[in-house]
Amino acid sequence: MRSSVMYAAALIVGGLCAAAPMLVATNAVDRAVAATAKDGLEPVESFNAIKDQRARSVALFEEAGKVIQSPRCLNCHPAGDRPTQTEAMRPHIPLVVRGPDGFGAEGGLRCGTCHHATNFDPANVPGHPEWHLAPIEMAWQGKSLGQICEQLKDPKRNGGMDMAALVHHMAEDSLVGWGWHPGGDRKPAPGTQAEFGQLFKAWVESGAVCPG
Repeated sequence: MRSSVMYAAALIVGGLCAAAPMLVATNAVDRAVAATAKDGLEPVESFNAIKDQRARSVALFEEAGKVIQSPRCLNCHPAGDRPTQTEAMRPHIPLVVRGPDGFGAEGGLRCGTCHHATNFDPANVPGHPEWHLAPIEMAWQGKSLGQICEQLKDPKRNGGMDMAALVHHMAEDSLVGWGWHPGGDRKPAPGTQAEFGQLFKAWVESGAVCPG
């Protein structure tokens, strides 16, 4: 009996935090956007036929860009202080802001208030122990893939990472990896994190050339 009551309470709290009408992709727009997304990533080997190294490097990043520009990544790399959600990348409901550390406003609604260590699928609330927004210097929304590429190579705008750290971040970081295990009715990022990491590493090794 006690566990049933606790479960019901969790559903209520989860529902309030999630603002379910905004999080659940139930309308035709969300479904249409999700249906157009490509599910897979081309393997690194498929780019070997491109003999020009610069062209191959660009092609590799464009393939990796299918992940970088997916809602799973862009929702947490907003241009402003408010994250977005769903495939349509709507402003987050309830209203939350970045805060000084990316974890929400101090003295206000912090990310961890609703987003716990794991996904809570009954209320469609995503979760991870480090759930937070990327720093404003790492904002991607509203930018072209080429602009994001140049930003990624700039330590002043990528969290101070060199190329080796970037490769590790993309291929190994568990918060990045959440994008392939988003829970609820969210569409995962294309391919797998391992495939994405291999593409990113191959891009770096080929000269890290950005799309024009």
